[in-house]
Amino acid sequence: MSRKLITPYLFIAPALLLFGFTILLPIVMTFAFSFYDWNGYGEMTFTGMDNYARALQDRVYLDSYGHILIYIVSTVFLEVLVGLGLAGLITMKRRGSGLFRIAFFTPVMLPMIVVSFLWKFVYNSDFGLINSVLRAIGMDSWAQVWLGNPDTALFAICLVSGWVYAGFYMTIFYSGIQRIPKDIYESAYLDGASERAIFFSIKIPMIKGLISTGTMLCVLTGFQAFDLFYVMTNGGPYSSTEIVTTYLIKVVFSHMSIGYGSALAVIMTLVIAIIGFIASKLQRKESALEY
Repeated sequence: MSRKLITPYLFIAPALLLFGFTILLPIVMTFAFSFYDWNGYGEMTFTGMDNYARALQDRVYLDSYGHILIYIVSTVFLEVLVGLGLAGLITMKRRGSGLFRIAFFTPVMLPMIVVSFLWKFVYNSDFGLINSVLRAIGMDSWAQVWLGNPDTALFAICLVSGWVYAGFYMTIFYSGIQRIPKDIYESAYLDGASERAIFFSIKIPMIKGLISTGTMLCVLTGFQAFDLFYVMTNGGPYSSTEIVTTYLIKVVFSHMSIGYGSALAVIMTLVIAIIGFIASKLQRKESALEY
């Protein structure tokens, strides 16, 4: 084989090796381990599809998908829709809009571990900010253990996620709105359109693609949530905030069940792949209708 034919493959060989050892090989090994009962260091016992059958009967694991669904729906509202509203507000050229952009985007730059510990203090039942304010205004009956109550813990975490990432989506939508030609606004103002009418009739329709992409990003990244849940509640109380990733970590590292954990990981990967495929199809269909 001539040097001209070999040279391109030599250039891409390091990238292919890196991809193979860091992505492809772990996927193949995880799939293989899912058919065994193994604790990570002892003898491996082939169990066939038993791990998958066990996963379909595991109530905590199945409930974790319900918690993820609630988390995703909540964050689509708290992050995407609130971010869109904030973008609309700061594009109205009000005084101090630059300061507001910095203030809303600052939480995005904070490490999630820091955010988690910060909000654990905010939610603290004894000296936390929320309960202190409620007691100060005479609403003592509303004060409670926010992260220790199964009815409020999940939504408390969703609120923190919205506080962090609303500024991220605000920045994306703000950049999209800034690319809209100014002539369109001038024509609308001449016709007597208000800021509210311009926002809903011009700005939102013209960044519809960005909104769709942001929503899909929010849905797919919802399955990657881990650190916020792990630090704030670690799946408690009574598994009310258990999500797929936190439960997977417990199965593999606490219970040392590598085979069962691998089966859970394979199922989660398939679920994410199916959702991603459906989302991409819907986005392509929407793009085709626009053109």
